Amino acid sequence: MKALLLQQPGSVDTLTVGDAQIPTPGAGEIRVRVEAMGLNPVDYKLAGRGHAAWTYPHILGLDVAGTVDAVGQDATWQVGDRVYYHGDLTKPGGYAEWAITTADTTAAIPEGVDCVAAAAIPCAGLTAYQGIVRRLDVRAGQTVWVQGGAGGVGGFGIQICKHLGATVITTASPTNFDFVRSLGADHVIDYGSEDVVARIMQITNGRGVDAVQAAVDTTTANEGIEALAFAGAISCIAGLPVLSDDTFAKAISLHKISLGAAHASDNREAQLDLARMATEMINLVRAGKIDTMVEEQIGLKDVPAGLARLETRHVRGKIVAEL
Repeated sequence: MKALLLQQPGSVDTLTVGDAQIPTPGAGEIRVRVEAMGLNPVDYKLAGRGHAAWTYPHILGLDVAGTVDAVGQDATWQVGDRVYYHGDLTKPGGYAEWAITTADTTAAIPEGVDCVAAAAIPCAGLTAYQGIVRRLDVRAGQTVWVQGGAGGVGGFGIQICKHLGATVITTASPTNFDFVRSLGADHVIDYGSEDVVARIMQITNGRGVDAVQAAVDTTTANEGIEALAFAGAISCIAGLPVLSDDTFAKAISLHKISLGAAHASDNREAQLDLARMATEMINLVRAGKIDTMVEEQIGLKDVPAGLARLETRHVRGKIVAEL
């Protein structure tokens, strides 16, 4: 089969399309004929540092949508089923014509949703969903600061919060103001020229926000703590804040989000919830409540250049590769 191969840890420009053996599913696994693959920052990060569990050449790619074409023992899917999933980063991934995944962490693609839209969801969409729905328990009437609203996690976060009936404050550059407003943001702050925390306090009449989706770095996670109202909550994806006695006095709760770590855990419920969350998210997409924000569709050979653009941290929405 054709696959995008990483010969050794290195920059994404070292990735090349080559031949690899078609994999065979084991017990509890399915093989998917890949139709679309979502690009994510974790791909270029992993390419650079590698992983102790990998053998080389390695195939990257965690977000896959396609059709089941082989089923291992005790796997529940049928050949021909359309599925999508967020894969296990310790295993060969989906930048290939075929990929293997665990059956019970996989969700069905319903009629009315294509594979490109499905492949855009898992890493960014489920990370936002887990943080906002499972951990922060955002509810109607609350106010949420979704950081980095033009990115994948931020863009999904805005839409999920609006679906739940929350007021959304987000940060973005001026070139993306219209985009984040189109996703449902009620208030948009220019993180490059404004005092973000001061503006949030102004918007909330000094109270602060009920919840923060912190998706950028430790500095912005620290700002998230400052912007929280008493007894507020923050979910952290890309960096943890520095906690202090002042933090303790605000009685906040903090949640660390690491979506794919469920694969390597011994928490069976967390693994099964990957499939449940994927089902819940794609049903929102099917119902027109969530847009998957696919800004660019590329081919397999163009994935290295797409990942290089992601490294600039200025890509809007999602890039999806098609086979």
